[in-house]
Formats: sequence, C-alpha cells, structure tokens
Amino acid sequence: MNPWDVFGHDWAVEMLHGHVTQAALRHAYLITGPAGVGRRTLAIRLAQALSCQSPSAPGVPCRTCRACKQVEAGQNIDLMLVQAEHEGGTLKVEQVREVQKFLSLKPYQSAYKIVIFLRFQEANPNAANALLKTLEEAPSYGLLLLTADNAEQLLPTIVSRCEILRLRPVSVEAVESFLAARQIEPEKARLLAHLSDGRPGYALRLAGDEKTLDFRAEKLDDLRNLLAAPLRERFAYAEKIAKDKDALRRSLFLWLSWWRDVLLRAAGAGTALTNIDREAELEAVAAQLSLPVARKTTQAIEDAIEKLEKNVNARLLVEVTLMDWPTIRT
Repeated sequence: MNPWDVFGHDWAVEMLHGHVTQAALRHAYLITGPAGVGRRTLAIRLAQALSCQSPSAPGVPCRTCRACKQVEAGQNIDLMLVQAEHEGGTLKVEQVREVQKFLSLKPYQSAYKIVIFLRFQEANPNAANALLKTLEEAPSYGLLLLTADNAEQLLPTIVSRCEILRLRPVSVEAVESFLAARQIEPEKARLLAHLSDGRPGYALRLAGDEKTLDFRAEKLDDLRNLLAAPLRERFAYAEKIAKDKDALRRSLFLWLSWWRDVLLRAAGAGTALTNIDREAELEAVAAQLSLPVARKTTQAIEDAIEKLEKNVNARLLVEVTLMDWPTIRT
C-alpha cells in the first residue's frame, strides 16, 4: 500500500506526493475515471497532505489531527467542496462564483486554499465558462482539483489548464482482496467485486448499502419474471415503474448489466460475468437465444437509457423496450 492509503493507484500517489514534497504543485489537477474508482479519495488525500498539522513523514498526512479530520469531512476552513445537489444533477454558475469569493481570501491555517469540484462533468455551460476564468486568474495560493468521468466531457480549454490523472479500474481479484481485508465475508466480497467492475470505492459503498442490494435483487427478479409474462403484464409493469424516473434509470442500468452477461454467454465468451449470483438463469436464457437477438436486446436497453436522459415519455419508452423482449421461461 502507498503512503496515502489510496488503493490501486500507487502511481498517482507517487506523482502527487512528489509534487508536494518537491514544492512542484500545479495550480489545477483533473482526476478522471469511473465513479467509485477512487477520484474523491485521491483528491482528499492531496488536500490532507497540504493541510496536515502532524505529518508522519514529508507529504504524508497523519489523517488523525484536527485538520486532517476536517478535510475528510469536507469542513476545513481552507477547503471547499463543490458538486451538484445530487448525482446526475447540475453544477451551477452560482456555485463557481462562490468559489471565486472563497479564493479571494488568503488561507487561514494552511499554505493553500483548496477547492475540490466533484463530478465536474455535471457543470452547465455557464459554470464551465466561469471556472475557465477562475483557472486563468487563480491566486498563487489557490489549488483546484476537478473530478470527472473522463476529460472528453469537459471544455478542452479547461482540460488544457489542468494536470490530468486518469484513474482506471483495478482487477476484480484485487477488489475482492480489498474487501476481504475489511472483514467482508468471502461470498459477498466476491459478488461485490464483480458488481463493482473494478471500482473499489463503489464496492465498499455497496458493502454497507443493503437497500441498494435489495433494489438490485428486486429488479433482476422483475426482469426474470417479465421474460415469461404476456404483453398485458409487461405494459402494467411499465406504467408502474415509469412513475419514478430515478428508479427507472437505475433499473435500466441493472437490466443492461444482466443482458450484457447474457450476450457474453450467447457469444460463447469465457469472460467472467458481472452478475455471478445469477449465473444459472443467465446460462438458461443464453441457451435459448441466438446471438443476434441477445445483441439486439442489449442494444435496445442502451438506447433506452440514452433516450431517458433526453426526457422522452418514460412510460412509452418502457413499453416499447419490454414489448421487444423475447419470451423466455427460466
């Protein structure tokens, strides 16, 4: 494990730790990668390294002093966390203007005023343009840390002004070991490692979120039952689930992961499944489908997710999606 205790990204810690100890910090960093891969943790550790009152070694935060704990909680006086109100929301220009006010005052306890923008891909155009101005005019004591799914989602002019750290998922086996070291029972650790797609932070959140795991089980059971259901029942289900857009969106992503597993098996691929606890039913469905049908059904759900983000009629969207599913008994 690296000195910042950031799992799976030793190279990124080594680089940032070097920037801290060698007084070579850039004025802005962009940390990219899928949600749950460790973007926020890496940004917090950098902020702690610059704020720690009792470092255990140069550039290594103790994580137990008052300043470190405040940074971890996002409550340090020289730190500002900025994000949309909820995941999938919008980061607004007013929030960036508050950042500008924050940076106009010199630090109180640390050598830096640090701003962490979480999920900056959710910034609206006005907010993005306001940040560009902030990047150009940031004071010498200002440090801006941005996280996003990927750099291509942001303005090229913003990306060009940041040092980019691209975090990638780690192996499923590594995540399983990561969870086992945190006393997660072996069977659950194996399932969560596969569900996480190599994102340790997401896997750890799932481990303590039985509500989300129960939702997953419910929606995958619904999918299995819908495959054997007549159109009348499928339409009734569409009417019900379309009333909650957030639940519908989450359901579509769960269904997509299930159908991708079916597609893998229909194609004869030996690749490990995501939904390993559903292997028997996945194998049974794949055995009854041709590869073109499995591919078409998977693509249809991907298209449905994209259309839902464009605010199409949710009920009609689900009706069309479910109507085209093959009829299969598992």
